[in-house]
Amino acid sequence: MGKKVHVGLVYGGKSGEHDVSLQTAFAVAGEFDYAKYEITPFYITKLGEWRQGQLLNAKPGSISELKLTAAQCAVPAGFPLAPLFEQLGAGTAAAGISPIDVVFPLLHGTFGEDGTIQGLLEMANIPYVGAGVLASAVGMDKITMKKVFAYEGLPQCVFRYFNRTQWEKDSAFFIMEVEVSLGYPCFIKPANLGSSVGISKAKNREELIAAVDHAFRFDRKVVIEEFVDAREIEVSVLGNDEPKASVPGEIAPSNEFYDYKAKYIDGKSTIQIPALLPSGVTETIREMAVQAFLAIDGSGLSRVDFFLRKSDGQLFINEVNTLPGFTPFSMYPLMWKETGLPYRELLDKLIELAFKRYADKQSIDYGGSGN
Repeated sequence: MGKKVHVGLVYGGKSGEHDVSLQTAFAVAGEFDYAKYEITPFYITKLGEWRQGQLLNAKPGSISELKLTAAQCAVPAGFPLAPLFEQLGAGTAAAGISPIDVVFPLLHGTFGEDGTIQGLLEMANIPYVGAGVLASAVGMDKITMKKVFAYEGLPQCVFRYFNRTQWEKDSAFFIMEVEVSLGYPCFIKPANLGSSVGISKAKNREELIAAVDHAFRFDRKVVIEEFVDAREIEVSVLGNDEPKASVPGEIAPSNEFYDYKAKYIDGKSTIQIPALLPSGVTETIREMAVQAFLAIDGSGLSRVDFFLRKSDGQLFINEVNTLPGFTPFSMYPLMWKETGLPYRELLDKLIELAFKRYADKQSIDYGGSGN
C-alpha cells in the first residue's frame, strides 16, 4: 500500500458559525476513506486559539471528541505563526507527525470562509481544498458579490446597502430608500456572514430598524433585499477552471424563511432532489451557477442559490457559498449524490482539485523574469 495522504482538517473558529463548523468537521472526518487518508485535526477555539490534535486513523466517535482541550494537543496550543507553518508544511518531528499534504478548511463564516485562512495557507505554500483568497472574500461579502453578479448580467432581487457610519449619520435616508425601492416585507442581512446568522425579515419600519441594529452585531455593513415570493433552488458546483454543476435541489423551509434553526437544528425543512422543474429551467440554473462560480474565480466547490419567483417563473441568483456545509442536512453533498457522485468520492475529488490548483500556482513566476 502506498503512502497515505495526510490531510489537515481546520475547523471551529471565532465566527458565529463555530458550532456549524464542528458539525461539518465531524461529518467530513467520518466519511474519509482511512485506507487512503490520515487526518490531523486543527481545532480553533472561539477565542482563536489553535489546538492540534493527535493523528486520526479512524473516524471520531462524536463531535465532542473534536473539541480538543489543551491537554489533548499533540503540540503546545496557541498561535505562533512559524511553528504553525512548520506543523503544516514540514511536520513536527517531536510529535512524530509527518508533513501535512493538503489542508481542508472547514471554517464557516468570518476568519475562515472570507479569504483569511486561505491567505495564511497561501503564505505557508500549502495545498488546500476550496476557493482561493479572492473568491472566498467576494463570496463572503454579499455586497461585493452582488456587484460582480450585476457586471455579469445575472438577474438579482432589488437590494440596498450601507455601513454602520452611514446608517448612524443618515438612517432616515436609508429607511426612505428601502421603503420606496424595496417595500415591506424585506430581508436584512449582515454583509459578511453565512448560515443565515443575523438575518431578519422586517414587515414594517419598527422591525426594519431593529433588524438593522441586530445585523450590525455581526458586521459593519448591512445589505437589505426585497422580498420575493419564490421557490428556493440550489445547485452544487465542483471543479476549477472547467467546473460542473449538479442537479438542482429545492428547499421548503420549516420556518418563515431558511434560517439557522431550519438549516441546522430542527431538521424539519423538506428537500426535493432533483428539484421538480422544467428541463429548460434546470439547464438555465446549472449554466448560471457555473457562470457565477467563474465570475468570482471560484475553485474546488461552491453552492449557488437561486429564487424562482412563483408568479411568473423569473429566476434570480441569490448568492454563492464557497464553503457550503457538509452536515447531515446539507444540500451540497446530497445534490452530488443524486447526480451520481457519492460523499466519499466527492471528498476524493476535492482533494484532487486542491492538488491540481496548487500545481497550477507553482508554475507562476511571482518574481518576474527570474529576479
